[in-house]
Amino acid sequence: GIRFDPIGGMQNHTAELTRALDRRGIVQTVLTTRPPTAPYFQRLGDHARVIRVGLPVRRFRQLYAPQAAIIAPILAIRADVVHVHLGEDLAVIPLGAAVARLHHLPLVLTVHTSLHHALAVSDLRSALLKTLGGPIERWGEHWAEAVLVITPRLRRLLLADSVDENRLHFIPPGVNPSLFEGPFEDPFTDVGKPRVLFVGRLASQKGVGTLVEAAGLLKDPSAQVLLVGDGPERSKLERDAERLDVGDRLHFAGFFAHDRLPAVFAHADLLVLPSLYEESGTVLLEAMQAALPIVASGTGSIPDVSEDGVNGLLVPPGDPEALARTIDRVLADRKLARRLSEGAQERAKDYDWEVLAERVLRVYQDVTAGCLASVDSTEESKTA
Repeated sequence: GIRFDPIGGMQNHTAELTRALDRRGIVQTVLTTRPPTAPYFQRLGDHARVIRVGLPVRRFRQLYAPQAAIIAPILAIRADVVHVHLGEDLAVIPLGAAVARLHHLPLVLTVHTSLHHALAVSDLRSALLKTLGGPIERWGEHWAEAVLVITPRLRRLLLADSVDENRLHFIPPGVNPSLFEGPFEDPFTDVGKPRVLFVGRLASQKGVGTLVEAAGLLKDPSAQVLLVGDGPERSKLERDAERLDVGDRLHFAGFFAHDRLPAVFAHADLLVLPSLYEESGTVLLEAMQAALPIVASGTGSIPDVSEDGVNGLLVPPGDPEALARTIDRVLADRKLARRLSEGAQERAKDYDWEVLAERVLRVYQDVTAGCLASVDSTEESKTA
């Protein structure tokens, strides 16, 4: 199922949050789509379960919605909160809102990708997502009892959109530091160094084609570019690599399970994130935890996480020449690389899931208390 684009920052965010809340005894049901190799039902920790619905198809994966619309109201009968995670999914907010309204539950919305503010239009699909999804997102942001944003930039944009400041919470994604406690064996002993690393979905949003082009422009003849991940763009990127004749230094590693990634980071020299648009980029947080220098596009909310000259260097999106020059600069200047690595370690302290999960739990407690107060007030009015 790896070619079905199932794993990205939002999925890892949701999984780590679920695990952290599970360690606090919170009972959770996660309803999501089903990649073809994943089970319909799975236990996660001691108190959480994952239920996957929909057809295992490459396209039209929003067709999970009719099945989810049937099962979600049943799953929510004993719930206290409905928490929706918004990526590039047009159905998830209407589904969550309908279930919340049916059972008089508070709705919490986490915006991972703002279809209205962050989504860059590059093809027909993204144009449809922005045109149709933008209004749905804005409606959800004004309707939900709490809106969680993962970057300061999006918080500013939503405030400008008149979202109530009291319902808006900045809670970034996090990292589990224990996963990065080495030492780790090198999983790519056949790949030389210095090693330039990309980790993520091979999708148009991630701008990996820019990195493929930049690979042919690097001055260091020994530099190796390692692409860890899979997705719908892989075949095209492989053809591009062949056309550009960079196969001797460009390596497609395929999908890696999340718990294996710390070993990948440990043996890289820098991380590259050449996204065309990005709300946050969880991989940046993981790279910082591994003390890796970062070269990334100065787009979306990336500058809020990777500060230019502090823990990374920023380049214009879609510019392979600028990307190659900046990679060469970090590889050639050890003093610069060391300074960026130290900046990454310092910044990583702000993104511990154990701390962030407590903040999410406080949001749940606040919205459920407010919902109960509203119900009590309504009952008193009826009695009067």
